[in-house]
Amino acid sequence: MKKHRLAGLFLASASLFLSHSLIANAEEAPALSLAGKRIGITVAGTDHYWDLKAYQGQVDEVKRLGGTPIALDGGRKESQQIAQIQTLIAQKPDAIIETLGTASVLEPWLKKIRDAGIPLFTVDTASPSSINVTTSDNFYIGEQLALKLVNDLRGEGNILVFNGFYGVPVVAMRYDQLKAVLKWYPKIKIIQPELRDVIPNTVQDAYAQISQLLNKYPKGSVQAIWAAWDVPQIGATQAVDAAGRNEIKTYAVDGSPDVVSLVKDPKSSAAAVVAQQPYVIGQTAVQNVAKYLAGDRSLPPATYVPAILVTKDNAAEAQKTLGQTDGK
Repeated sequence: MKKHRLAGLFLASASLFLSHSLIANAEEAPALSLAGKRIGITVAGTDHYWDLKAYQGQVDEVKRLGGTPIALDGGRKESQQIAQIQTLIAQKPDAIIETLGTASVLEPWLKKIRDAGIPLFTVDTASPSSINVTTSDNFYIGEQLALKLVNDLRGEGNILVFNGFYGVPVVAMRYDQLKAVLKWYPKIKIIQPELRDVIPNTVQDAYAQISQLLNKYPKGSVQAIWAAWDVPQIGATQAVDAAGRNEIKTYAVDGSPDVVSLVKDPKSSAAAVVAQQPYVIGQTAVQNVAKYLAGDRSLPPATYVPAILVTKDNAAEAQKTLGQTDGK
């Protein structure tokens, strides 16, 4: 009962925070304007629910505030996104918002944006060139997910870990927090070598990798599967459920509606996902741009939008808080 009360209290607090945030945004919206402003928007890709929603949130909010979005989708190709950044720099918009990507690859081009005198804002990309990054608190997300996993395993067991995109800052933060927590639980071991998730065909590849490993590792030798985002979790969960290996639980981050539905399903091996609010993150980034262009120089280096740890205990309530219905 205590666990249920704590989960309900956390979700109620998150819901109250979100309500207050929406009220605050509604109250301040009339004072914000991007009328006559052109805002460049570049995103690494839109094939994932989180990415698409963050992108849509930016485009919609620029339009709502009276601005003109110049919105470009990198299609998960770094060379394409870099070319798009070059195009945006040449067009000299009033500001540019960049979303996701490999930090080491993008940073020289993000610096070029600032060198061109264009205000740069980022979403989920930590960069010294960015005036402000709008994101979830991925340090806390990584810790929450790791502690949930540790508690479910009662501090002992073997886990499979997907670690294919450490160059993406938010992924690195979540992975580093997993390692930091596991340092204090030496009876939990990461099975080596770590797995590499891929883009595209993420679900199919994760399914194939996990199916193969389930044949290699007999029942009782693997207790959990961890991923830094939830698309590999879908494939892993499907493979575990298809094999009837209900002793294995899966964990990830993002909270796509189909994954929250899996967590809600008592028969699914999906044990937890930390659900973010990508559309609100996109909106908030644009609002920060509007504030800056209006002369506000008090913006912090990072703006955090709250996320929710979704488990079997609170998944149905979390769907309501997140505005989700099953699979939508």
